[in-house]
Amino acid sequence: MSKRVLSQRNSKEKAKQQTTLPLRMNILFLLIFILFALLIFRLGYIQIVQGDYYVGEVKSTEEIQVNTSVPRGRIYDRYGRVLIDNQPENAITYTRMPKIKNNEILTIAEQLAKLIDMPIDRVTYRDKQDFWVLKNNKAAMKKVKTEEMDEFRLTKENMSEKEVDKEYNRRILKRITEEELAQLSPQDLEVLAIYREMTSGYLLSPQIIKSENVTDKEFALVSERLSELSGVNTTTDWKRVRHVPLSILGRTTTPSKGIPKSKLDYYLARDYSRNDRVGESFFEAQYEDILQGEKSVMKNITDRSGTVVETLMTDEGEPGKDLVTTLDIELQQEAERIVEDALLKMKSSGDGSLLDRAFYIMMNPNTGEILSMVGKKVEYDEAGKMYLADYSYGTFTTAYEMGSTVKGATVLTGYREGAISIGTKQIDEPIVLGRGLVKKSIFNHGSRIWMDDLMALEQSSNVYMFKTALSMGGLTYYPNMATASLLKDDTLQRLRNGYAQLGLGVPTGIDLPGETTGVINKPDSPGKVLDITIGQFDTYTPLQLAQYVSTIANNGYRVQPRFLKQIRKPSEDGVTLGPLISEIEPEILNQIDNTQAEINRVKEGFRRVYYGARGSARYNFSDTPYTAAGKTGTAEVVYFGPQENRYHTNTINLVHVGFAPFDKPEVAYAVVIPWASTNLNPSTYYNNTIARQVLDKYFELQNKHQAEGLTDSLVDQKIIRQTDAEILKEDQEKSSIIE
Repeated sequence: MSKRVLSQRNSKEKAKQQTTLPLRMNILFLLIFILFALLIFRLGYIQIVQGDYYVGEVKSTEEIQVNTSVPRGRIYDRYGRVLIDNQPENAITYTRMPKIKNNEILTIAEQLAKLIDMPIDRVTYRDKQDFWVLKNNKAAMKKVKTEEMDEFRLTKENMSEKEVDKEYNRRILKRITEEELAQLSPQDLEVLAIYREMTSGYLLSPQIIKSENVTDKEFALVSERLSELSGVNTTTDWKRVRHVPLSILGRTTTPSKGIPKSKLDYYLARDYSRNDRVGESFFEAQYEDILQGEKSVMKNITDRSGTVVETLMTDEGEPGKDLVTTLDIELQQEAERIVEDALLKMKSSGDGSLLDRAFYIMMNPNTGEILSMVGKKVEYDEAGKMYLADYSYGTFTTAYEMGSTVKGATVLTGYREGAISIGTKQIDEPIVLGRGLVKKSIFNHGSRIWMDDLMALEQSSNVYMFKTALSMGGLTYYPNMATASLLKDDTLQRLRNGYAQLGLGVPTGIDLPGETTGVINKPDSPGKVLDITIGQFDTYTPLQLAQYVSTIANNGYRVQPRFLKQIRKPSEDGVTLGPLISEIEPEILNQIDNTQAEINRVKEGFRRVYYGARGSARYNFSDTPYTAAGKTGTAEVVYFGPQENRYHTNTINLVHVGFAPFDKPEVAYAVVIPWASTNLNPSTYYNNTIARQVLDKYFELQNKHQAEGLTDSLVDQKIIRQTDAEILKEDQEKSSIIE
């Protein structure tokens, strides 16, 4: 009986096992299927979705951008004259390979030092300390005992081993004596200079060891021994040469300087090398991305141990693109000569003790193209000898009171605000405000003269502008009126808003870094509301002044001033400029809220300044062979310049703006001579002299260019090399020494 029961039980167990076995197999197959599906899905995701990413990761280890020193883009003036060029020069480079040790690099440096003369001027004190440790490792280690560092660890329980090592090295360096460093021979220092360059670059990226003044003999000696000097190579580098000393064109760093520390992270993130030339200032810096070019891309072939056995070029790279500027360098040089001559004559007078600078700008009012930008500054060398330095960047980085030149803006603002209209007459008379404050026009010390808006501009009436501002505030002048009432409304801000439409007190948009917008002063007395109308309160840059008069000249469009005219591919034959990539189009920033009749009225007032019977610039412009228009300015200011001991001295700024030809303006211009004289009534107004002489030169050059068939509109523009121009090296400055 028991056997039968046992047999039945066994039969049931077998039947149960037979039933569960297929279920387990199915579950197992299902799990396998799911795992394979996940694997396939993951592989597909990696290949399809993230394929580009992982290809890039592989390339980042196999393919690197290297500094093959592609030529930087050239810079030309508007007629194809070379302003900044490249000059090939011999160079010696070193590429640091993986797994190479510092002592092996030192051996190569010692071999290289026997073949070349290496300057040691960049070797620092810290470099000497590190080098001494490398050459005297055992002696260096004895300077810090193990027990000393064990004790240090106990006092710094949470300090990592990396931080302990850093402290260990710091103590070693601190205990190296001056006598020990003095044991480094001149030959050691030369080896050090080479070694520091070899170790300052990245793995597998060529680092320039020497590219300045590499002689043909040095180049040949190194080239003959390349098989013995692992990682060393000879190649061609390019150095920047400037044919004009114009500071606004900017400059580049040299390989010995490399990327400025302040911008190191920025450029390294864009695949630059530490010793790459980069634009350091102004035009070169503004258009760095276009001028720099694209480096070659090399692919490293490695063996199983990771050692590079072959390097293949996968992309040859390309030189930087050439840039054509808006400058007419011939006009620029003539304008510089004229400004220098006037500045020196004024400086030599007994009233020019505060004078140290002068500016001139000429631009096309319709396109914003800068034709000439001049800034000259008086400096003194170590021997006390005076010289003139280029200060062209001061035209947009410094600001001054501009005097009566802004009266055109005041009249236009008065029209727009309804304070005056075309033909409005007001009495020019000395006005007396509360507390005996008297304000008057220079030409009228006691009379009552009826004048309209045209006469006010022609004779430069201060009082007409004062009364226009009063009318904007809803006030009518009466003797001894309280000045406090001048600030009861927003007249000052409305005036500034009107000036801003024309470009005064706001960014011009110039395509150069570092622009300032001047100083918007806070009034310390109500009378300042009147002073701003005659340009003797807020300060403006010379470039803002040029944009302002351009806006009037082109019938009310504020156009962005700019230096870049064209972007071109590198020249293929060295004779003709490369193919045109793009022509920069004018950019209109805003249009002023005035009617054409109102703008024409101010332009006519400016014309009368030159040709009217009482025009303030009639003496200089009445006999022009062309018709022009402009406005003079003399701002009485208190000196706050470089001579701190002369602060608060009364002086004047001489200013001038204009445009020509009158009917169809081609150019607009501004002259600014800050702190021109301590004589508030000078006998000679050099601002007007400069304006006339440069304008004459412009038309003279236009006729000359036309006769020579020289134009800036040709597609196949010829390269003009200035054979008589002095070549300036990358790190060289040029100044005009005054004997």
